[in-house]
Amino acid sequence: QLQAYGGGLVQAGGSLRLSCAASGRTFNNWDMAWFRQAPGKEREFVASITRGDGSTYYADLMKGRFTISRDNPKKTVALQMNNLKREDTAVYYCAGKMFGRGGVYSGGDMDYWGKGTQVTVSS
Repeated sequence: QLQAYGGGLVQAGGSLRLSCAASGRTFNNWDMAWFRQAPGKEREFVASITRGDGSTYYADLMKGRFTISRDNPKKTVALQMNNLKREDTAVYYCAGKMFGRGGVYSGGDMDYWGKGTQVTVSS
C-alpha cells in the first residue's frame, strides 16, 4: 500500500514537500513516481525515481522546480516542490512500478497507487 501526505494550501512562489509511505517488503524493487490530476484535466506524469541507482526523470514543466527523492530503509518517496504556481494546483498521487526500468511513465505503466493528496496554490 502507498499513502501520500503533505498536501495543503500554499501561496504562489512558495514550497511544499509531499511524502509517500509504502508498506510491504518489496519497496526496493519499485520505481516510484508522482502523478497529478487537476480539475477537468487528465492525470499527468510529474516525476519518477528508479529502484536501482535512484536516477530521476521529470516532466518538462517541473524541471528545476520539483525534486523527487527516496529513502529505501524508510520506504518513503518525497517530492519537494518549489516556486509553486497556480497551475500546479491538483491532486497528487504517488505510484509504484515493480521492476521498473526508469523513465517518464504513463499512468497505465504503474502497478500500485496511493490515495491522492490535494495541493492548492493561491495567487
